[in-house]
Amino acid sequence: MAGLSPTGTLAIEAAQLEYRFIGPQPDVAPTLVLLHEGLGSAALWGEFPDRLAAMTGAGVFAYSRAGYGRSTPASLPRLPDYMHREALQVLPQVLDRIGFRRGLLVGHSDGASIAALYAGGVADHRIRGVSLIAPHFVVEDISVASIAAIRTTYETTELRAKLARWHDDVDNAFYGWNDAWLNPVFRAWDIADSLAYIRVPLQIVQGETDQYGTMRQIEIARSECYCPLEVELLAGAGHSPHREAADATLRLVAGFADRILNGHAEASDGRAA
Repeated sequence: MAGLSPTGTLAIEAAQLEYRFIGPQPDVAPTLVLLHEGLGSAALWGEFPDRLAAMTGAGVFAYSRAGYGRSTPASLPRLPDYMHREALQVLPQVLDRIGFRRGLLVGHSDGASIAALYAGGVADHRIRGVSLIAPHFVVEDISVASIAAIRTTYETTELRAKLARWHDDVDNAFYGWNDAWLNPVFRAWDIADSLAYIRVPLQIVQGETDQYGTMRQIEIARSECYCPLEVELLAGAGHSPHREAADATLRLVAGFADRILNGHAEASDGRAA
């Protein structure tokens, strides 16, 4: 396609996917592709894409998957392999359509799982590194309990109205995600084996008080990964470090991107303030 405008839509399969783009075009500079959480959208990244572009000099591309934001509603119910489909069928088309040449995937929660599935399942030389914020590689009891609790919150409080500001079809967004995770069949979902096939540097940014996952996710990554792995723990942050500890998360992700894209990769496994 021609040069990316700051906002627009991509026709991917039967869906129109909204996007935001900040910074230089993919043929001029590397591109960081942002993959949102299970209740997220392009807009719900807030200022994170703009600040990330400013800190790295890279282009930053964020899009809403089908069922989210201003994109076409998704067909429900979602099947247990919906993240595999997003990673292996939809994301390759998105990257090709935007003229992606080189850069990183940056994913949060569901988006982090999708990024890991892509990096482990597609031999794409354009992907130079992957940054995962609060990723899921397996389903934990804490995940299911928190997702069940937010369903009650959604149905009994102002949460639905708040989310409706960000999604054209808020019930499609919420129940598409919530029903999938609460499906008993989904308890067997496990993408740990994908990690062994990732051949580029991998960063994990994890809030120490994440209500949707424990350090088991980190332990799985350390056990399965053969690629260079950086783990950054953020004290006082929960499941959304890019909102709850925005400055620290930006420094970590931007620093990782700079090292990878400028050839100064170095491993770390530490704790950030």
